[in-house]
Amino acid sequence: MTTYFVSRHPGAIDWSRRLGIQVDRQLDHLDIDRITPGDVVIGSLPVNLAGAVCARNARYIHLTLDLPFDARGVELDAEDMQRFGAKLEEYRITRVTA
Repeated sequence: MTTYFVSRHPGAIDWSRRLGIQVDRQLDHLDIDRITPGDVVIGSLPVNLAGAVCARNARYIHLTLDLPFDARGVELDAEDMQRFGAKLEEYRITRVTA
């Protein structure tokens, strides 16, 4: 089992370290082919990629932020993330086919 933290943002990486979140690999981009059953993926992935993580019997833990409009598109530091209520929430995502 491997725990991945997927983010290209220095503030998010610093935030996770300050909280003592233990990860095996920090990645800027997730290669879904690396994910095996039992792995844990932490990040803010698009829903289709998060669904692919879950389809591989891995856990997806979403980095959630409640950003005001004026903070969107701005590089945040660890203090900003704390101020905007950054938290980790686990999701199970299943693709529905018609």
